[in-house]
Amino acid sequence: MSYEDNKIKVPRFNEESGFYTTQKRSKIMSKIKGKNTKPELQFRKALWKRGVRYRVDSKKLPGKPDVSIKKYKLAIFIDGEFWHGYNWDERKKTIKSNRRFWVPKIERNMQRDAEVNLQLKEMGYTVFRFWEHEIKKDLEKCLNDILVFISVGYNN
Repeated sequence: MSYEDNKIKVPRFNEESGFYTTQKRSKIMSKIKGKNTKPELQFRKALWKRGVRYRVDSKKLPGKPDVSIKKYKLAIFIDGEFWHGYNWDERKKTIKSNRRFWVPKIERNMQRDAEVNLQLKEMGYTVFRFWEHEIKKDLEKCLNDILVFISVGYNN
C-alpha cells in the first residue's frame, strides 16, 4: 500500500487559518517534549541495566526510532497516546477545540507511523511500538518483549 499518493493534509495552525489558542494553552503546549520523555528514559535505563546497548533517535533510520539496536535490526518507538492516536475512534470524538487542525494532524501522524513501519520492515528491521501508558504501567512486560526477541534472534 502506497501512502505517498494519499497523504493527509494538515492545515497550518495559525490565526490566518482560523485557529486560535490562549496564552495559557500555548504555554502548556510549549512544555511538551518530543524527545527524552519520562517513559523513554525509564525504558532506556531499564534496558541498559539489563546489558542491552542501543542507539537513541538514530537519524540513519526512517522515523528516528526512540531506541534502535542495529545488531538485531530492531527499532523501538514509545508513542504518546494523544499524538499517535491511541484508541482513536473513541478519542477523536472527545476533541472539542480546533478539530479542523487536530483530527488531520493526529491522523497524519498515524499514517506516518504506518509508513515508517513499512520502510523499516523493508530494510529488514523488526518494529516494536509501545504506548507511553504501557511503559508506565507494565515496564517489565515491555522489556520482556524486547529481551525475548533478542534472545530468540541471537540464537538463530
